[in-house]
Amino acid sequence: MIALYLTLFISLVLAVLFLVFFIQSVKGGQYDDAYSPSVRMLFDDDEPAPDEVTDTSEES
Repeated sequence: MIALYLTLFISLVLAVLFLVFFIQSVKGGQYDDAYSPSVRMLFDDDEPAPDEVTDTSEES
């Protein structure tokens, strides 16, 4: 019977902790913009990075 009470207590403590972390993330603005991340990969960069090779011709 003690194992049941211990398991119940631990599960309630974990549930409260997850609820607190969720409320903190909502108040912190983590879920404010749900649209931009889904379309960010569709936009091209304006200029290629300087370390990328732009010349594809092979030299003999």
